[in-house]
Amino acid sequence: MLDFTKQMMATQQERLADLLYYTGKIDGDGGPLTKMAVTDFKAAHGMLSRDYPGPLTMQTLWGVKAKRKELPKGIEGEPLNLVEARRLLGVTEVPGASNNPIIMGWAKDLDQWYPGDDVPWCGLFVGHCQKVGFPDEPQEFNRLGARAWSAYGEDIGIVDVPPLGAVCRLWRTHKTKSWNGHVFLVTGYAKDGVRGIGGNQSDTVSEIWFAKSRVLGYSVPTDYVSKSAPLAKVGEFSKNEA
Repeated sequence: MLDFTKQMMATQQERLADLLYYTGKIDGDGGPLTKMAVTDFKAAHGMLSRDYPGPLTMQTLWGVKAKRKELPKGIEGEPLNLVEARRLLGVTEVPGASNNPIIMGWAKDLDQWYPGDDVPWCGLFVGHCQKVGFPDEPQEFNRLGARAWSAYGEDIGIVDVPPLGAVCRLWRTHKTKSWNGHVFLVTGYAKDGVRGIGGNQSDTVSEIWFAKSRVLGYSVPTDYVSKSAPLAKVGEFSKNEA
């Protein structure tokens, strides 16, 4: 049973989730994902973008004029995992001994052991986005291991035209002689490349192209129905996913 303070925080999280600002677990803890949601809500309603929910914030949050979060422009029809991924573009790990609380918040929300953002976090990012977009799809494998994402949902192997929002797995140092890899969410494709949003791409969440020759396979949630990723003009390929 949550104590009164946690009950109040959980109620606040539920309201922010209903309005599409909060994407974490309804746990009453008020961690970094909650603070980010409050900041986004306040900014959308013309208030100072601070994470403290004062009386005006609470009045607006529960009032009839509370607005749902607007989706970024140009992504109508994209699955919710990509909507969340785009929202997080620019999130960057913290150099040195400190950690980005947003990244650490994903691990906490997923009940995932994770020591710090100096450990590759592409799988953690995808795990968070997939939980937001497809909360009922199990993630019962080592999410931190990029190649382990073959166990997620349905592995559809290598296809010429990947589904929009599919989880793409890459080899990184060697296709067969290394366990190193990378994982991201598909946003586009070309003859020789696939584009996607991923974490730990030059230490940040970014959208970039990858060579198709590196693809190990694609995975999608069970019974996933989606349009194909759009054909696009290929750009420069990624050189850093570690």
